[in-house]
Amino acid sequence: MIMVLQSTAFAILMVAGLAVSAQSARAADIAHPTVVELFQSQGCSSCPPANANVMAIADDPTVLTLSWQVTYWDNLGWKDTFDNPAFTKRQYEYADAFHRQQVFTPEVVVNGRSDIVGSRRDELDALVHQDDRGTGGPSVTVAGDRVTVSGPGSAPGTIVLLVRYNPNILQVPIRRGENGGQTLPHRNVVRQLVSLGDWKGQTQTYALPAAGEPGLKAAILVQAGRGGPIIAAARV
Repeated sequence: MIMVLQSTAFAILMVAGLAVSAQSARAADIAHPTVVELFQSQGCSSCPPANANVMAIADDPTVLTLSWQVTYWDNLGWKDTFDNPAFTKRQYEYADAFHRQQVFTPEVVVNGRSDIVGSRRDELDALVHQDDRGTGGPSVTVAGDRVTVSGPGSAPGTIVLLVRYNPNILQVPIRRGENGGQTLPHRNVVRQLVSLGDWKGQTQTYALPAAGEPGLKAAILVQAGRGGPIIAAARV
C-alpha cells in the first residue's frame, strides 16, 4: 500500500531564489554521482519493489543511492528498524519544494529536482539518465577529516550536508505489518545526517564529525536549500 500524509509540522518556508538551473553542477561521473534518494518504510508493502529497483543500480559508480527510512508507518503494525524523524523531515522538505501538501512511499528523488513512484523501474532508469546536472557548479574535495567546497554555483540558502550510510546489504526479518513474515534486504541505509553549514560561493572548509557507528560510508551533498536541487555531490 502506498501511504500519503498531509504536510503539517514539517512545512518549510523556502527562501526565494533557491531554484538552480540544470546547468549549475557537474554532469554525472564517478567523481560527481547522480544522487538517487529512496524514501521508504519496512511497513509499506509497496516499498520492496522500489527498494529492489534502487538496489539494482547501486553498483553503478556514477550513481549514489541512499535509502531514507521514514517514521510515519511506525504505528501501523511494524516500527522500521532504521527510521529517524530527521529523515521524515527531509522528505517533507522535498514535498514543500515540489509544492505538495503530502508525502508518500515509495518515493524516489533524483538530484533533488524530480521524483517518481520508485516501483516504476522504467521511469527510474529514464529519470536517472536524463537528470544531468550540467557542467558547472562547485567542486568538493576531502582531505582527512575536512571537506572543502569551492567554485561557482551558490544560491541563497545553499547548505553542505554530510550523509553517512551503511553500504552493506542488510537482511531484516519483518514480523508484523504489511510485510510481516518477509525478510527484506536493505542497502545504503542512511544512519546519520549532519548539516555542516551554509555555503556562500567562496572556498570554504568544514570539519567532518566522527561517525556514529563503525563501518559506515559517507557522502557530501551541496544543496540549494532544504528540499532544493543538489548542485554537487561526492563520496567521501
